[in-house]
Amino acid sequence: MIDLSRLRVLVAVAREGSVTAAAEALHYAQPSVSHQLAKLEAEVGVPLLQRMGRGIRLTEAGRLLVERAESILAQVESVHAELDELAGLGTGRVRLAAFPSALATLVPLAAARVSAQYPGIELTLVEAEPPEALSALRNNDVDVALIFEHGDPPQRDRRDTTMTPLLEEPLYMVTPADRSWDGPRAELATYAETRWIAGCERCREHLVAACGRAGFSPIVEFETDDYVAVQALVAAGLGVSLLPGLTLRANRHPGVRLDRIPGMRRQVVAAVYGKPPAPQPAQVLLDALIATVSEPEWPS
Repeated sequence: MIDLSRLRVLVAVAREGSVTAAAEALHYAQPSVSHQLAKLEAEVGVPLLQRMGRGIRLTEAGRLLVERAESILAQVESVHAELDELAGLGTGRVRLAAFPSALATLVPLAAARVSAQYPGIELTLVEAEPPEALSALRNNDVDVALIFEHGDPPQRDRRDTTMTPLLEEPLYMVTPADRSWDGPRAELATYAETRWIAGCERCREHLVAACGRAGFSPIVEFETDDYVAVQALVAAGLGVSLLPGLTLRANRHPGVRLDRIPGMRRQVVAAVYGKPPAPQPAQVLLDALIATVSEPEWPS
């Protein structure tokens, strides 16, 4: 018999690339991971790892077992979910990854619904930007990924996932409240010669594309993904920015002015792995998210 917990250790070692990194990811002591691997090799009767200096690599048998283990562990998770459903959701677990402004606004309200209706369900939350959240979903590290999208995402981003649209966030120009402009405040072209505050290169792709359609390339002089810091920088007169509605719902600096940009929105989507129906604990969370954004205080 192969112990499932040891299979999880082997998969973690293969994913993380070393025993040390796997121990950190699993929150185990390193000797415990090494002990589990030795036990697993004894169970299967063949070497699974080769030591190479300070590193390791999988043997052919190790690679085969990792490939099978990922499928086995996913099926075990599915069985647990089905048993939770049969038990009437008296127990269960659902893990959510979500981007920061959703964690500060939408998620607490949805989590409260889950807790009130199904107190036996254990809900865990982790902060992650969309690419990392989708990766965690595919690696079975979370059950639901709350992400945002600008426009139509590449189809590869939807591979093996079921996407549930939740809401569309308007985008706002964020400018110093005490400054005037020679042009409409709700048009990007007004700020063509102005300094901008934006996120990392990946995060500001939509801004660069939108400014390009408006006929200019933004002059980005301050880079931060912290929406609180963005507004503080704008209020100090150091530039302008473009922020979505949830970030402003989470925090609003009194020294900035907001002007909604017509036609510019981003989509907030909940993703689960595989085809419908979702495992019941994940579906409970999805239902809570849908119910939350259906309230009148969440205008579309």
